[in-house]
Amino acid sequence: MKKIVVIGGGVGTFVVLSGLKKYPVDVSVIVSMMDSGGSTGRLRDQLGVLPPGDLRQCLVALSETSQLWRKLFLYRFEAGDLKGHNFGNIFISALEKNSLNYQEVVDTASFILKTKGRVMPVTFDKVHLCVEYEDGEIIETEGKIDTANYKTSKIKKAYLKPKAKSNTNVIEAISQADYIIIGPGDLYTSLIPNLIVNGVNSAIKKSKAKIINIMNLMTKRGQATNYKVSDHVFDLEKYLGRKIDFIMLNQASIPPKILSYYRQFKEMPVEDDLPRFNRGLSNSRKVMRLDLISKTTYNKSKADKLFRSILRHDPDKVGEIIWKIVKI
Repeated sequence: MKKIVVIGGGVGTFVVLSGLKKYPVDVSVIVSMMDSGGSTGRLRDQLGVLPPGDLRQCLVALSETSQLWRKLFLYRFEAGDLKGHNFGNIFISALEKNSLNYQEVVDTASFILKTKGRVMPVTFDKVHLCVEYEDGEIIETEGKIDTANYKTSKIKKAYLKPKAKSNTNVIEAISQADYIIIGPGDLYTSLIPNLIVNGVNSAIKKSKAKIINIMNLMTKRGQATNYKVSDHVFDLEKYLGRKIDFIMLNQASIPPKILSYYRQFKEMPVEDDLPRFNRGLSNSRKVMRLDLISKTTYNKSKADKLFRSILRHDPDKVGEIIWKIVKI
């Protein structure tokens, strides 16, 4: 059975895991632990817990328990003192307060949700994400970076404050992997934070695993403003420390109504510039141009104040394509 490691956090990783869990593969997911926005940020600030949001989404994505438990872990309160909070986030935070260590938290939640595969926090350290832009501005904490949509300058460097030690299970999983999947997800708040934890980058460079990147559908203002495919690949490979082997790109048309929604946030489809890229980027990697779009648009809770992407990758399409790759 092929060993697959998925690196990320957030909705993009949720989609990939949801598509993969129906296939006979050994899945491990490395989850970012730097989130500081929304319900997660409030719990982190008020209770001093590790950020539960991305962990929760990955646990639910791989869950094989009843539909009720999955719905509960995704449920967001819309009124009262708990308005904006997610039940799953509160549950995981309560577990942390009643466990000997965070691995026990993950094990207990995995048992309750009957998780297929392993969900691994990239670190157990309490750290914050920071970025330095080319214009010299430094922004600290994931929540502020995620909402810095006024920025047009590129991010020059991402780092953690303080430095973080990697989860030993993460390093072991990378060393044993046949394939490593990274993306889709916000480049600097979901994907790259995992790669700057001490030990992760060196483990990936030593690994013999093939790397698959599932390219984002839309740009992200403030993090990947006007980014084309080559920009995403260049930044990812900078932090991976090696080349990506497979790039999965969407080539299906995006409905005008959805494009209009994103236009108000000055975001647009990620342009495929690989055919004309003058450094031979398209020739040194296997580029797969496919229909990856979900026909269902996302409707967020009224209590959720954060901007959410309404366009998603289709989990069934993504899972099927990855399965075809790993069978080769």
